[in-house]
Amino acid sequence: MTVACLRRRPGQRGLTLIELMVALVMVAILTAVALPSYRQYVQKSRRADATTTLLTLAQAMERWYSERGTYAGATVDSGGLMPSSSPQGFYTLSITAQDANGFSISAAPAGAQTGDACGSYTLEEDGSRSLSGATLTSAQCW
Repeated sequence: MTVACLRRRPGQRGLTLIELMVALVMVAILTAVALPSYRQYVQKSRRADATTTLLTLAQAMERWYSERGTYAGATVDSGGLMPSSSPQGFYTLSITAQDANGFSISAAPAGAQTGDACGSYTLEEDGSRSLSGATLTSAQCW
């Protein structure tokens, strides 16, 4: 290429409106395709916050049982076994059922994770796992 080819013609300045609109349409199409995919990826990566926190809480419940001989009386809050929110803050923890011989704990999505396709996670004392409010299967989420 010669320098003469790169020079603008007299009177030509910048981009035309058509060129600008074509560029904006291309950016809009790329954004429309990429953004939902990115959001799903981010929500999927945050699910580890729920699963690891529930397993940690289950271990704390087992320690409680070995010290007291019952699951009853364990709590999740500032004075309990664990804080009521997960370490990254994307899930709220709760002990949904407890008695002398068993417990059920759950992690409900909170904040930016609300509306996740996996919904709320539940873990029982026997290790059984389930979901509520989910559009995906338990195998896909756990």
